[in-house]
Amino acid sequence: MEELVKGLPWWIKWVAIPVIALVVFGGLIMSLVGFVIGLLFKVLVFAALVGGLIFLVKKFTSGSSSSHRDW
Repeated sequence: MEELVKGLPWWIKWVAIPVIALVVFGGLIMSLVGFVIGLLFKVLVFAALVGGLIFLVKKFTSGSSSSHRDW
């Protein structure tokens, strides 16, 4: 394999072969990238929702306990 690649011009090794690989595996690469981006988005939404829930619970429990002590 190394001898075969050695005899080729530089533009075949560095342009044509990567372009062919992108054409053949482009759909797979794009679906993997889409999956990773979608997963990261879902993780960020989950973290924001959990953070908001914790904030609301702390706000209401600290507010009700302080007003309860005022009585």
